[in-house]
Amino acid sequence: MRSMSSAFARASASLARHPEVRRASRVAVAQMTSTDARETNMRCIRDLCAAARDAKCDALFLPEGFSFIGRVGRDGVKAAETLDGSTVRDAEALAREYALWISCGGFPEAIANGDGTRRYNTHVMISPECGRVGEAYRKMHLFDVDVPNGAVVRESEYTVAGEALTSHVTPFGNVGVSICYDIRFPDVYQALRFDHSADIIIAPSAFTKPTGAAHWETLLRARAIETQCYVIAAAQCGKHSESRESYGHAMIIDPWGKILAECDGETTGIAVADVSIDYIDEIRAKIPLAAHRRDVRRSSAS
Repeated sequence: MRSMSSAFARASASLARHPEVRRASRVAVAQMTSTDARETNMRCIRDLCAAARDAKCDALFLPEGFSFIGRVGRDGVKAAETLDGSTVRDAEALAREYALWISCGGFPEAIANGDGTRRYNTHVMISPECGRVGEAYRKMHLFDVDVPNGAVVRESEYTVAGEALTSHVTPFGNVGVSICYDIRFPDVYQALRFDHSADIIIAPSAFTKPTGAAHWETLLRARAIETQCYVIAAAQCGKHSESRESYGHAMIIDPWGKILAECDGETTGIAVADVSIDYIDEIRAKIPLAAHRRDVRRSSAS
């Protein structure tokens, strides 16, 4: 069994943050209906940036597929770009213009030396001062399912899974990154909280209508409660094409599991909430998960 000193060391480490982190910040979570018209999508993102600036936000969180959602999955391979391509450059320009951190929820990234049949689904974080920061996150869990009352989806046929988790130090806290289907794998969120010291965990998504109606809110609130982190879940909504529709309901959830802000299921726009480092610390002090946590994997192996 871990010693108590080790437990409290872990607890203290989980609260370590960049010295310039603000005690409170205002953030915006976005909802939109992306299509295969990239320029139209980017004009929408400009409007979302303007709304976030007008609401005096420090950051804007965009959904998975913010720059492109094709009519079929393989369309994203043709639209794939490198990390220094036009999509990231455009996001960097918007971050500078509107003085916002921008979480680019997921876009088709070209695979260097790939065979041209698949791509990554990639998140990048943009700073208004210095552009893209930290490591890109490539979606680890791919959506290969036969959705009840919905479509058969095989994301792995046109996407390569990532292999590593990523987090970012920002003025509003340590931000751990996940994308969409990752939300069904709690170990991702435990690692982001306890190994990456996350204060905020993002889940930019394009949930289907059936799975969203059944599980979206429940999964997001569970991830917030069990990690004692804010969860910011940007979302696609509405009809992207004749064959694809997303659930919407982008939301921001606090470390107690309370929904602070939420969009509806159809409308492009933002929802805004304040995130508080002090409130995170208060919740973690009252229920000290880090001090109580046991390494179940190590116990099982022994």
